Parts: sequence; structure tokens; C-alpha cells
Amino acid sequence: MTAHPAYLASTPDLLPLAESIAEQWARAGVRGHLLARNLDTGEQFGFDVDVAIPLASVVKVPLALAVLERVASGALDPARQITVDPATSSLGSTGVSAFRYPATLAVGDLVHMMLTVSDNASSDVLLDLIGIDGLTGSLRAWGCADIHVRHRLHRMYECAAGVAGNDFGLALELAIQSDRSGQHTIETLDPAHANSASAAALVDLLHRVWLDRISEPAATAELRRLMSLQVFTHRLASDLRTDTVRVSGKTGTFLHLRHEIGVVEADSGDRVAIAALTRSTRRATVAQDIDLAIGSAARSAFEALRA
Repeated sequence: MTAHPAYLASTPDLLPLAESIAEQWARAGVRGHLLARNLDTGEQFGFDVDVAIPLASVVKVPLALAVLERVASGALDPARQITVDPATSSLGSTGVSAFRYPATLAVGDLVHMMLTVSDNASSDVLLDLIGIDGLTGSLRAWGCADIHVRHRLHRMYECAAGVAGNDFGLALELAIQSDRSGQHTIETLDPAHANSASAAALVDLLHRVWLDRISEPAATAELRRLMSLQVFTHRLASDLRTDTVRVSGKTGTFLHLRHEIGVVEADSGDRVAIAALTRSTRRATVAQDIDLAIGSAARSAFEALRA
């Protein structure tokens, strides 16, 4: 029997919207976790917001903030040159991950590649630079106890290949089966071993970044700027793009995971942070309907929470 979502709504009129979005996602073959919050009024709604979920590339947001904080404090030179060798770098279809030859980039440009085109190789180079213990220390110092970073991005592919070889169709099927049973064949899809966080923890992070209540103001400002340059607009922004509305976000995609977190801002001054974390229940590597369902939810949330 499928458990009913645990709904959250700061006012009674928001509860039907939370229920409607959860039902729409279920019809699309999605188990989901959603939280949307007006950054100025605090009004919010969602469902299953406290469940820890593997993050995929969403983990790049706290990683970027930790790197940018070190740049802002003078501990790290953004012009420092680092060579990335494809023979030893992380897998991925964008950025340095797709390069065939060694490339030397500055730390600041690696952060840019990580956030704008979700480059896994840049991400792992930066994580190696500050260390998992260093990033964990930053998360603790910021009071982000519910965001956990335990491995490099490449580890996701290693674990999937370890059980499915080069058959990522099989890996996708195993991911879906494990989600149903709670027994995870692929280690990095187990929230206890994965890079993980809840929708609530991620919205809290965005809230504090947008209001400069975390880290250093120079670091949060640069993080906001880079998230506004993300090239992928097929999820949160898919039903929101206009001349007067901006979406700053970060996607995360791996096997059955399709996520995005971000902040929607209008020229009117309205600001809404959204975390949409989804797990597909069907074997499909391309699922535009799920992406559009996330976009539809984002638009409904923004319209409902506008002051």
C-alpha cells in the first residue's frame, strides 16, 4: 500500500494546492518531495518535505558555496590554475567532463562550469580541492545539519556500473526496484550513504543564501549570480520564463532521479524558493512529462505564494 504524503501548508487555502500537485505527480509516475516558500512572508506549502533524498547534481550548490566562501575569505585564489585530465576525471556529457584532452582552468571558472552546465569533472576537482571533511565542516558551521556530502559525483557512476556493468537500462530498473523495496542495490541511491538532503533543508539553504544569512555576502552574491546563469530551463523554469520573471536554479539528474532547486523572482519583488525532488516509478531515460510536471508545480507555487 502506498503511503499518503505528509502535507505542509502554512495557511488552510494552500493545502488543496499541495494535494493537487502530489496527485498530478503520482499520475505522471513520480514519487515526489516538494517545498515552496515565499522568502519575505514565510508562507509555504509542500509534501514529504523532511525525507532525505539522494541529491545527484543538486549537491553542487552547497559545494559551490563552500568554495566561494573560501574565495571571499582569501583562503583560496579564484585565479588558481588546475589541470583536469579526461583519463582520470568524472563522467558527464557537459563541460570539462566531455573534453577529450587535458584542460587547465581557474578555480572561479570551474565553479562557473559546475553550476551553469552541471559539469561533473569540475565538481569533483573542486571537491578534491577543499575535501569532503572541509565541506562537512562548512555545513556544520552554517548549521546545515540535514545536508550530507559523502562522495564525489563520479562515485554514482562507479556504484551503478558495479552492479549493472555498462547497462544503464538495467541500473535504472534496479534503482526503481530498490526504491520500492527500500533495499538499495546501488549504494549512492541509499540516503544513508549518498549525498543527501531533504526539500526542507534545501529551501532553508536557498532562503539563507538569498537573504545573506549564511557564509559571506560576497560568496552568496556570487552563488546567486551563477545559479541565474544555469542553461537548463526544462524543469522549474519551463512554465515561468517571461521578461519579468527570473529563475535561478540547479538541476540534478541520475537514473530515476529528476530534481531541481531554485528561486523564482519577479520584477514585482516577489521571491519564492522551491525544492522539487522526484523519483520516477517507470523505466524511462527521457521523461519530458515529469520535467513539465515539475515546471507546472513551480508556476502554481509561485502564483499561489506571491504577496
